[in-house]
Amino acid sequence: MATKGKFEPKTPVVLNPPKDDPITPEFLAKCNGIDSILCYVAIKGKVFDVTGNKSYEKGGSYHVFAGHDASRALGLTSTKAEDVRPDWEDLDEKEKQTLADWETFFSKRYNVVGVVVPQTGST
Repeated sequence: MATKGKFEPKTPVVLNPPKDDPITPEFLAKCNGIDSILCYVAIKGKVFDVTGNKSYEKGGSYHVFAGHDASRALGLTSTKAEDVRPDWEDLDEKEKQTLADWETFFSKRYNVVGVVVPQTGST
């Protein structure tokens, strides 16, 4: 039985309404806290702004996720670079639940700034 508030932050967070601005994988990759002051992590295509959280900055324990859709790694509870990728549909049910829990965790702490969209042809 799920506990109400299971993923609530210790300190209340006031979040902006979620945005659905298109964000290309190329732009997301630049939002890694190194190439830009922005630091974004995507989960199932939803982009969260984790800027300011030292865990996602260079040298932080979760920096491997910065600038990426980390869905697979989160579902697998992995910080291996090879697991940091957007494909998650083939995860087993337990891993999908873990991923859903991470998505809930992020959604209660970080602003949603957009959604990952495929890069269209460049000119």
